[in-house]
Amino acid sequence: MNERRIVLMRAVNVGGAKLPMARWRELAEGLGATDVSTYIASGNMLCVPPDDTQAFDRGLERAVQEEFGYFREVISRSRGEVQAALAAHPFDLIEPKFSYVTFLAAEPTADAVATARTFATGDDCWEVIGREMHIRYATGAGRPQMKDASIGRALGVPGTARNLNSVRKLIDLAAGGR
Repeated sequence: MNERRIVLMRAVNVGGAKLPMARWRELAEGLGATDVSTYIASGNMLCVPPDDTQAFDRGLERAVQEEFGYFREVISRSRGEVQAALAAHPFDLIEPKFSYVTFLAAEPTADAVATARTFATGDDCWEVIGREMHIRYATGAGRPQMKDASIGRALGVPGTARNLNSVRKLIDLAAGGR
């Protein structure tokens, strides 16, 4: 049996990209997912997808684009992969809501990381470890000192960020927690 996965969609329910979570669950079920649930209205889903998780993720992207008229990346990880990303977070915690894991669609190249390192960050910190970019904002994501959008573009792979509180909650929910 397949394991429950954490499925993340980038930038929904912001900037006019509305996605009702009930409808997103229905789209996932229509693609063969079972044990489907969502956590807050920001593109967090937990489910047991069909065997080919990459095909499932791409199918969700297409289904949302066809029905809602916008494209957003879907990035999924196993519970173990998300736990490993949390354990690898390289920064001291000032405040969990100031620290993020950005789940990337792929591992960026060394050249892309080197280009991204040319941007000033102030007291904010970031590090790429495998397919995740770890961030710690000195004073919170609402007041970044670094140009995180420019750094993300330089990395050359899409991603979606969740603060450490959300990451911990998703890990718990993937294990069957409430």
